[in-house]
Amino acid sequence: MKKVLIDTNIYSLAMKGDEAVTTALRKIDQIGISAISIGELFSGFKGGNCEGKNKNELNLFLDSPRVILFKVDMETAEFYASILNNLKSQGTPIPTNDIWIAAMAFQNGFNLFSKDKHFSLIPGLIQFNQ
Repeated sequence: MKKVLIDTNIYSLAMKGDEAVTTALRKIDQIGISAISIGELFSGFKGGNCEGKNKNELNLFLDSPRVILFKVDMETAEFYASILNNLKSQGTPIPTNDIWIAAMAFQNGFNLFSKDKHFSLIPGLIQFNQ
């Protein structure tokens, strides 16, 4: 079973009709998305002209039986702290929100699907290759 946590950029690309991304998403059995990504999406929606339409599309996506919304909890925070400290010791910082997203992937045993190359700096993080 393919269990994949999608990064914010994957959701955005899918909504823009990116054929490679939509084809890859069709092959995934369980699609996870983090509350962190939802916050990033809401921020983008508020900055655009179609906030209501975008929220409706997101709600339809979240209502799919294949989609799981992951929330931050104490265990996520433990994974976050480990990843952050490891990146600091390597001297390879990445954006904070992406550390949280990676933490959720580790916590839930999901591969990560993202177009951001800096996720490769996180040891042990398995990325989904379309």
